[in-house]
Amino acid sequence: MDKRERTSFFKYIAQNRATYLLLAPFFTLFFLFTILPVLASMTLSFTYFNMLEFPKWVGWGNYTKLLLEDDLFVLALRNTLIFAFITGPVSYILCLLFAWIINEFQGKLRAFLTLVFYAPSISGQAYLVWNIILSDDRYGYLNGFLLNFGFVQEAVLWMRWEKYILPVLIAVQLWLSLGTGFLAFIAGLQTVDKSLYEAAALDGVKNRWQELWFITLPAMRPQLMFGAVMQITQSFAIADISIQLAGNPSVNYAGSTIVTHLLDYGSGVRFDMGYAAAIATILFIMMVGTNKFVQWMLKRIGR
Repeated sequence: MDKRERTSFFKYIAQNRATYLLLAPFFTLFFLFTILPVLASMTLSFTYFNMLEFPKWVGWGNYTKLLLEDDLFVLALRNTLIFAFITGPVSYILCLLFAWIINEFQGKLRAFLTLVFYAPSISGQAYLVWNIILSDDRYGYLNGFLLNFGFVQEAVLWMRWEKYILPVLIAVQLWLSLGTGFLAFIAGLQTVDKSLYEAAALDGVKNRWQELWFITLPAMRPQLMFGAVMQITQSFAIADISIQLAGNPSVNYAGSTIVTHLLDYGSGVRFDMGYAAAIATILFIMMVGTNKFVQWMLKRIGR
């Protein structure tokens, strides 16, 4: 940046100082609690740090071990990608579909249906409910149903058999996925200008699907972007479901994810914060890359 560009830049700042003063508190908090921790984590990922001694520089050692020697990370990465590529798009489509259907209702009925679909995502007892449903004995709701109707002859150990763990966790995650993104879609649908539909009908739009693709979705692109970011973050950061239902570690690490692997090294008895920071950095890069791809896809809607 040469002298003329610097002068122009500072002049622009001075002309808009009121705006920057209003942004300063948010930016300060965002820098201190988001940007700075991310940069610190990336720096620590190149060190060995056990929280008792000063960090020791190891260069690319953590990443070499992570990508070439850590078989559990490879398994956790596979599970996380399965979660992300199934629960992410499916829950995103379900959020949009249910929001679109519920938006057709009016008044208190719409508010009630919104609460019904949103409640599981904020319920603190969600895991307790599923632990009862998936109980390993005949008193579990799912086992009781299957035994009573003769589908199985003995109780199924849902969270103790490796082949059942990942499908069950995916099903529970989909049940819990109608969260903040779902509310954003509801809000976005209610802000679409109704006159656009009348104008579209004159231009040849003939059915609801064409209205959805050419009018509704382009009009609520900011909400679609926000919902995409939320769903991607949730699908890559799955950990609580696995820990609460399958345990940590789960049977043969069948429910292990990148975040549970990170928690294993960043807490518990290992306290290898440098290695945990390397895992977090890989996860961060995956999230950013996926978000950029989704943003590119959403820009093509309605074109």
